[in-house]
Amino acid sequence: MTVREFGTNNEKTVILLHGGGLAWWNYTDVIRLIRDRFHVIVPALDGHSGSDADFTSIENNAARIINYIDENLDGRVYLMGGLSLGGQILLEILSQRKDICRYAMIESALAVPMPITHSLIGPTIKLSYGLIHKKWFSKLQMRSLKIRSDLYDDYYRDTCAITSENYIRFMKSNSSYRINPDLSLCQAKVTVFVGGRELPVMKKSAGLIRDVIPDSTLISVKGYHHGELSMNHADKYVQYMTRVDPGGQ
Repeated sequence: MTVREFGTNNEKTVILLHGGGLAWWNYTDVIRLIRDRFHVIVPALDGHSGSDADFTSIENNAARIINYIDENLDGRVYLMGGLSLGGQILLEILSQRKDICRYAMIESALAVPMPITHSLIGPTIKLSYGLIHKKWFSKLQMRSLKIRSDLYDDYYRDTCAITSENYIRFMKSNSSYRINPDLSLCQAKVTVFVGGRELPVMKKSAGLIRDVIPDSTLISVKGYHHGELSMNHADKYVQYMTRVDPGGQ
């Protein structure tokens, strides 16, 4: 597994899992704000730019991250955060290893399967994949995803590096993901975030996640679209991050 590391001399480790189709720069401003206090690790999700493996499933990607933590971090970290696909992978990590972290932040994670969307992903990607390499199309995608314009070069480079097969695999996994029943055994203190302007299915998902995890809190961030909290409002994201354990900062 390939990772980016920051603040390696700090004692407490924070692992951040980027969104589908994105990369480590998803958290670039968050990293800048916390690298002096935390050891920050951002793995390249399977099938994404910089990864050493194709994407197979959310469950397998979760298992690989757990294995990395076992081999490099003594099996436990301070906090884990995940956005969208990264949030789903984090949910699976918490299901597979109930005590892997002390705190967790789940942002905009889909937990309600979307069968119609799932059935259309393969044909849609096959028809539109060539457009991903067109800069005008890439800029349209960025605007629709509410990604800041200063991240364009990173976004264009790394989306072009993803194969059509990997796009299909991780988008199908994203649209069909169901909560693992073992998530109810999670021992981490979890905060679930959803944007106030997200689709109803995302708000429903956030509620389901909150209901399954025993020690969890749901926060609806007024006025935000999908993924905007960590990507476009890092200062607020970090405020939530440091608020979970005021005595441990």
